[in-house]
Amino acid sequence: MSDELGRVRQMWHLLEPLHAVLYYAPEAFEEASALGYAVDERWPSYFAWRAAPLGEAGARAGRVAETFYSFSPRMVGAYVPAVWSVASPDAVLAARRRAVDRTYRTLLGEAAAAPETAEAAALVRRVAEAADTTDRPLAAANAALPWPDEPHLALWQAATVLREHRGDGNLAALADAELDPVEALVSFAAVGAARPEVFASRRWSDEEWSQARERLLKRGLLADDGAATETGRALRAEVERRTDEAAAAPWRALGDEERERLVELLGPLWVAVIGSGLLPSETTLGIGKV
Repeated sequence: MSDELGRVRQMWHLLEPLHAVLYYAPEAFEEASALGYAVDERWPSYFAWRAAPLGEAGARAGRVAETFYSFSPRMVGAYVPAVWSVASPDAVLAARRRAVDRTYRTLLGEAAAAPETAEAAALVRRVAEAADTTDRPLAAANAALPWPDEPHLALWQAATVLREHRGDGNLAALADAELDPVEALVSFAAVGAARPEVFASRRWSDEEWSQARERLLKRGLLADDGAATETGRALRAEVERRTDEAAAAPWRALGDEERERLVELLGPLWVAVIGSGLLPSETTLGIGKV
């Protein structure tokens, strides 16, 4: 991996938790409940929070299944478009901002309003605004939202734009590798990104998982025991490399010293989020494992 791509992946590792904590924070579930969403599981609010920028017309089940990719279309259809019968996307976006505000103030304390957070927000926003969101629907939808005045909220929005920008690029890399949604998960589990049980959260059936394994076996990407072959590992490494490459351009908006300063500024915020214990230790993203 080149130095540039290594830095791109490092920034993703630092920013991803700052984005993803929304989906697990008690404050977010409280805001979701106030809108009328069931909170005995996280998925109603997850689909609402993440799809709301697309708007009600854009966030139809088929469109969400395409952009969320790894989720079973049946699972998506169980929540979308039903989530919009509970609250409109505009109402969800307003509640999302309140949820992020409350969550960050709880986790970061005085650091939420500290000059260092404002400095980090300004740097990450520059990167987000440099991102080309053409053919990246989730990134484009978040980038089109008004920027909040509060630095900690601007930081979350910028992190979210970049997170979705990277995610949209990852889908293109998976398509180039000819890995359909369930094959993407099976092949990722096969290289040790996470246990297969973790990927079960995407609700593909056992039969669909087995059929995907058979297809990957025929391509020489899996061994009989389900582990990735050398060819399979090489293909997944190429997917990750292409994903990093697709995510790299916006980061060129910062100079080397600015990137180093941003790493320094984000470190304590990352520690606060990780140290909260809200995020699962093992996820479908394979952070720290691939």
